[in-house]
Amino acid sequence: MSHVATLIANPSRPVVDDALVAKLRALLPNAIAETWLAPGTAADIAFAPAPGADLRRIIGTLHAAAAPMPIDVVVQPIAYRQKKLFVADMDSTMIDQECIDELADYVGLKAHVAGITERAMRGEIAFEPALRERVALLKGLPISVIGELIEKKITLAAGASALVAALRRNGCYTCLVSGGFTLFTGPIASALGFDEHRSNELIVENGMLAGRVREPILGREAKRTSLEQLTKKLGVRPEETMAIGDGANDLAMIEIAGLGVAIHAKPAVAAAAAARIEHSDLTALLYAQGLTP
Repeated sequence: MSHVATLIANPSRPVVDDALVAKLRALLPNAIAETWLAPGTAADIAFAPAPGADLRRIIGTLHAAAAPMPIDVVVQPIAYRQKKLFVADMDSTMIDQECIDELADYVGLKAHVAGITERAMRGEIAFEPALRERVALLKGLPISVIGELIEKKITLAAGASALVAALRRNGCYTCLVSGGFTLFTGPIASALGFDEHRSNELIVENGMLAGRVREPILGREAKRTSLEQLTKKLGVRPEETMAIGDGANDLAMIEIAGLGVAIHAKPAVAAAAAARIEHSDLTALLYAQGLTP
């Protein structure tokens, strides 16, 4: 068997059963009996597609057959399935919020800033000038609010801690790469157990945000470069890497990763990614590797 299809449900709604697995297995060429990773939540079906088969078409067929059940399907080669490098976006990926939108709430501009964020994440406007525009609106905000915001408003995404812990137990290097800010990625990377973090630096003057971000801005291409640099530094194969995100500035790294994953993502990102997580939590990335939390 050269490939594997992993059927994944949200652990809070374990709807993968024998009947569903049998139905989907019948659609896969040369499929063998399933392997259960977690009863009701995740199962592997190994199969052997014809050379040059369109994996996206296979995924589409499986999704259509599974509807309306809320399951995610990841189809990939078995070779190099377990990853050695994991690069993740932060906002709306490893945490539930967009940090800059929450900061804007302190100056009464959350709706306005969130609108700009949404357009940037959809790829409708360039990320870098959009970030400069939003940061300028935060001028004069005391940096003390950041600690308060992290404590009171920021929540870790479901499965995030279990994902990072299991990856590291299995020898995978983890890096949080964000178009957000070091004042957030530092504490959040530490809380989740990431090996390192990379993001933008807000300029602070006299304990207040200066309304500027240090150049050059870490955006779409810088995320891709981070993945490439770490791949080379660690001496791993490109196929042994995994990247995840939800916005347009994640596209470049998602497209070159061994497994690029879009999670609850904007349409353009979901369309480009090799794998889409729409129903499960972040533990889906473990099941996709044949691992368990």
